[in-house]
Amino acid sequence: MNGTNTDAPLRTRPAEDEPAPGTEADAPEAEAEAAETATEAARGPRRRGWPRLLGGLLAVVLLAAGGVLYAEGRQLRDTPATANLALTDAQATARVTGDVSSALGRIFSYGPATTAATKESAKQVLAGRALGQYARLFGQVEKQAADQKLTLTTHVVRAGVTRLTGRSAHLLVFLDQVYERRGKAATTASAQLTVTAELRDGHWRIVEIGST
Repeated sequence: MNGTNTDAPLRTRPAEDEPAPGTEADAPEAEAEAAETATEAARGPRRRGWPRLLGGLLAVVLLAAGGVLYAEGRQLRDTPATANLALTDAQATARVTGDVSSALGRIFSYGPATTAATKESAKQVLAGRALGQYARLFGQVEKQAADQKLTLTTHVVRAGVTRLTGRSAHLLVFLDQVYERRGKAATTASAQLTVTAELRDGHWRIVEIGST
């Protein structure tokens, strides 16, 4: 027997086509992982920055939109349409409608013995051109009422204010009128008038009447 230990494990040389761990064969994979990690790290700040950027842009857009809406609202408030109180002031509209309706009922209702009272009412609720026109026409009506024993009763069916300011109003009025002559059946007729009224001494007075 020689001095060689036959029980020691035999050392084998690694094969050239199977590189040992930690050698150049792992380098490409490690580099790829490092590159991907760096890419993710670079993307992170940009992704976190997008919400901030979008938030800033949204704030600018909202401010700009608010400015546009304010300008449009101001323009709308300043338009002639909003100066029409018939669209915005229900109390003033109701008042002029009531005054004009009452006036028309008074001046277009009369009987053989009440024409003088009707003329006096006209002086209280009419003015300007309307008063002159009414005075001329009622002269003929007064004679007919006396001769034919004519009675006229007028009711305002509907009155709408088309335009209203602090001093003037334009209305469209629908009337029902009942004519009665002695010895004859009563007849009913409808009429449609345009009326212009002005506020004078705290009262609405009719200054112009037209038929449509």
